[in-house]
Amino acid sequence: MSEEIYGKLAQAVVDGEPEDAEEIAQDALDKGLDPLACINEGLSPGIDRVGELFATGEYYLPDLIMGGDAMKAALTILEPALTGDQGRDILARVVLGTVEGDLHEIGKTLVGTMLTANGFQVTDIGVDKTSADFIDAVRQSGATLIGASALLTTTMLQQQKLIEALEEAGLREQVKVMIGGAPVTETWAEQIGADGYAEDAISAVAEAKRLASA
Repeated sequence: MSEEIYGKLAQAVVDGEPEDAEEIAQDALDKGLDPLACINEGLSPGIDRVGELFATGEYYLPDLIMGGDAMKAALTILEPALTGDQGRDILARVVLGTVEGDLHEIGKTLVGTMLTANGFQVTDIGVDKTSADFIDAVRQSGATLIGASALLTTTMLQQQKLIEALEEAGLREQVKVMIGGAPVTETWAEQIGADGYAEDAISAVAEAKRLASA
């Protein structure tokens, strides 16, 4: 029975069906299944499959977003049922935001969903955030990784200012910085001294895992 439900959870994520994912998750709990096993054996393989389909060009951005939404819907049911000593392993704490002067949110939000799905604890501070906002969030959350998005060429400079502000605040040694956004390149990341660069949500997960284990 458990394997069947795990398969249904995974498929609901692959199909991008939040309501189905939520119903199946609740059914799993009603039948006494371990919520952590449902996450690890059902949802995680499902979101991994969505990522694979996106990477091969079979899925597009809307499919990726729907898959993430389905996983989040199931997590809202399963995570509260985890017992105190059963919390999911956290790979790293991440502060995520779009830099000052930039109001783009979809890509950043998707990265947050994918990071959460892959074991990161994400604090999403939103859009149009100053370097001070990022620093405050790092101090409050104990994050060791920042994801800073810029979707306009005019706001890319704020990514550089963020790194400079971290240095001035004495936090640069303890916080890795990953940047992304449509105009952002790996060359820009190297130029400003960022620790990592990601061109989309899938590569952001891989890069965050690399930085978390470095």
